[in-house]
Amino acid sequence: MPLSRTLSMSSLPGLEEWEDDFDLENTVLFEVAWEVANKVGGIYTVLQTKAKVTGDEWGDNYYLVGPYTEQGVRTQVELLEPPTPSLKRTLDSMNSKGCKVYFGRWLIEGGPLVVLLDVGASAWALERWKGELWDTCSIGVPWYDREANDAVLFGFLTTWFLGEFLAQSEEKPHVVAHFHEWLAGVGLCLCRARRLPVATIFTTHATLLGRYLCAGAVDFYNNLENFNVDKEAGERQIYHRYCMERAAAHCAHVFTTVSQITAIEAQYLLKRKPDIVTPNGLNVKKFSAMHEFQNLHAQSKARIQEFVRGHFYGHLDFNLDKTLYFFIAGRYEFSNKGADVFLEALARLNYLLRVNGSEQTVVAFFIMPARTNNFNVETLKGQAVRKQLWDTANTVKEKFGRKLYESLLVGSLPDMNKMLDKEDFTMMKRAIFATQRQSFPPVCTHNMLDDSSDPILTTIRRIGLFNSSADRVKVRVLAGWVGHGRRVGGAWLHISHLLHYSRFRYHPSTLASDPLVERVYCDLRPAKKEKLRVHFSCLPAAECTVMGIPSISTNLSGFGCFMEEHIADPSAYGIYILDRRFRSLDDSCSQLTSFLYSFCQQSRRQRIIQRNRTERLSDLLDWKYLGRYYMSARRLALSKAFPEHFTYEPQEADATQGYRYPRPASVPPSPSLSRHSSPHLSEDEEDPQDRTPNEDSERYDEEEEAAKDRRNIRAPEWPRRSPCSSISGSKRNSVDTAPSSSVSTPSEPLSPASSLGEERN
Repeated sequence: MPLSRTLSMSSLPGLEEWEDDFDLENTVLFEVAWEVANKVGGIYTVLQTKAKVTGDEWGDNYYLVGPYTEQGVRTQVELLEPPTPSLKRTLDSMNSKGCKVYFGRWLIEGGPLVVLLDVGASAWALERWKGELWDTCSIGVPWYDREANDAVLFGFLTTWFLGEFLAQSEEKPHVVAHFHEWLAGVGLCLCRARRLPVATIFTTHATLLGRYLCAGAVDFYNNLENFNVDKEAGERQIYHRYCMERAAAHCAHVFTTVSQITAIEAQYLLKRKPDIVTPNGLNVKKFSAMHEFQNLHAQSKARIQEFVRGHFYGHLDFNLDKTLYFFIAGRYEFSNKGADVFLEALARLNYLLRVNGSEQTVVAFFIMPARTNNFNVETLKGQAVRKQLWDTANTVKEKFGRKLYESLLVGSLPDMNKMLDKEDFTMMKRAIFATQRQSFPPVCTHNMLDDSSDPILTTIRRIGLFNSSADRVKVRVLAGWVGHGRRVGGAWLHISHLLHYSRFRYHPSTLASDPLVERVYCDLRPAKKEKLRVHFSCLPAAECTVMGIPSISTNLSGFGCFMEEHIADPSAYGIYILDRRFRSLDDSCSQLTSFLYSFCQQSRRQRIIQRNRTERLSDLLDWKYLGRYYMSARRLALSKAFPEHFTYEPQEADATQGYRYPRPASVPPSPSLSRHSSPHLSEDEEDPQDRTPNEDSERYDEEEEAAKDRRNIRAPEWPRRSPCSSISGSKRNSVDTAPSSSVSTPSEPLSPASSLGEERN
């Protein structure tokens, strides 16, 4: 049952207030993207989470434009009649001319209005439109590239819709069209080519050519200025796609990227420096009561441990109270997502834990859907054996309880020799024998279609992590990820219920009273480059930060760069930044190993305090504040497209005060010797004798922590608003588009142990 939660309150008093007198009455915003109500990748979640903030600003003048998909409309969109006469006339006109255009409300938070264009129904005009694209923009699209053909159809339909909307509007509005990624870029180019009175914005979340270049063995970011972009795109047979993206970037009134690292990339590959960096955020919410996240923590902990007990049956020779859970999640891109680095570091971590006699056990999950044909039989058998053992224990418990009750009822103490009969012992012995097995616990949940050449399984065989009793690091590959209630082969996937992805994300590690299950998320994606698949909004690293879960990212990801820029010592707040730009692959593996080993060496109490600090950073990722960058981009576009109505006068931005992070409502006080962090002692509360000697003198002071936050956390320097004049004399606002911020030098990570030199990359 979902918990009731409330929106977070502002804890960032250093920011300039925006009392908005910017008149949006006759201004309309269309946000165009291929992933509107069509889940393909991370942009879907960016749009989904940003919709409420944008809708609050624009009201009913905000529309999302995307492709029509039957699955998306059936499950996510409520079809409606257009609310305005001009919009109704626009849709009627297009539908009467052979197009299929749908209007409705996207059933997400904020409920934005959506216009869906049926690309397939307009395929009759593909060849004619491709010819027009060549005549207008000199971009040719090959017949075999279906994705590019869809982009052409979607672009022409979008331009048709915008032009028709302007023609059908009685009072000509000021239209802002925001296009995301190259799939929507054709529409932007055509808007400019046809001289439509539209203010255009183009946002690239990761350059297309950059993705391809980083898939190869090249030192990408240190050789950006040396690439012959036309040659590289041509050799990879994506030159037409690259031209679409580059043309959109140059035609847009305002060009934005979602991180500083992508801005550098775009400057060299797309040959235009972004006007504004618009980092993506999250809808940060806090628990409204302490017991809510305590209950959720207990439920998630029980589910994860239930799965581990079943999976490692017969080899459950490690203490679950001293087990840490690491996980890495994303598309199955072995190098781009960092699985290669993570596996190598796990092998070295296993060696360190073994030679140092550590009692800690690490269970590492790889949540990467791959090509499979069915569940691994051993995986299902393990859960069946665990359930059988549980049923046996319950049966014996009921019989024992019934005999105890009857004995006490007659006023006598029970004879313990008669409480269990021979049949009970036989049943328990059979259950014990059923838990025995000769093989190691399986590594993968599913049968891989190409087991012998699968990169993750091949690497696991090479490094020898087979889940043996001697290994302190256990590996589990969740290759066929499914949600609750999904059927495969007619059987309910009990494992999917045990280990749904939300078990990891919504396991609030801020619960200081019951930190039995400790986890860290490894966002190692830029083993070469990958740009935050979903940047800030859908990125598990950002979600984990909001939930107070420590994470590992790199200085080649938007999330890592953002945190490194705004936090003096990210590792103190549970954000470990791996250097993948200026270090070799082997050095990066050693650095990651040191991060993981140092996390394993922390006491339970130290991890509690670190998780509390991690959750303090959640406001940094809130759309409530990061959405202002998008506001700046839209107002800058209006000033460029309609200079007679909107005048933009950039001003110097004053230094903004740093953030002061008071204790959020969802964070209990960190533990100290004088009080407990929850209303009652948890059964898993750490005993005093388990503390290290130096912990007895270490106290946690909330005011002292807040003072550290003020020193360490740098606030984004928001673009300052400046007056905008109009011909009517009405006062409008504009913004500076060059937000600057000081970049802090990351602290030097712990050097790996000397024994790491014996490991090979």
